Amino acid sequence: MEKEAKVVVGVDGSDASVQALRFAAQLAPALGAHIHAIACWDFPQMYAGYVPPDFEAFQAAATKTLAESLDKAFGPDAPEGISQELIRGPAPAKLVEAAAGAAMLVVGRRGHGGIRGMHLGSVSTACVSHADCPVLVIHSDSSHAAHHLWRGHKAKGENTGMA
Repeated sequence: MEKEAKVVVGVDGSDASVQALRFAAQLAPALGAHIHAIACWDFPQMYAGYVPPDFEAFQAAATKTLAESLDKAFGPDAPEGISQELIRGPAPAKLVEAAAGAAMLVVGRRGHGGIRGMHLGSVSTACVSHADCPVLVIHSDSSHAAHHLWRGHKAKGENTGMA
């Protein structure tokens, strides 16, 4: 029996991850895939060895973040067949692991603007570097609208010098 194709989306509650969900909804039908939204949660390092962690509180926060992100992205019109999962562990490793064999992995990158904004974050960099499927990184701010990775494409009002 053949496994159904999926587009894995990393969800952390940021505007970029909400945009990633929306973009995945546009891509999934073309890829013959369903959306699999994943929220990763782990304990901050400051808890290690000092305070017994409250598993339920961390998991509840991740559950709430995932639900709110899906609601922001789609409201009552969520795509058919969308699935969701909470995974405990560091997001970079867990997203790469969850995307094994996926049609695509979509993650958001929080915009910082200026020089910092031109760099990918640690999660998106790890996903791009280690995933065995195509990875799409969605920027949350509009300052990246004119940055293109292919020749000949121009943004509104941009002159590429090509005839």
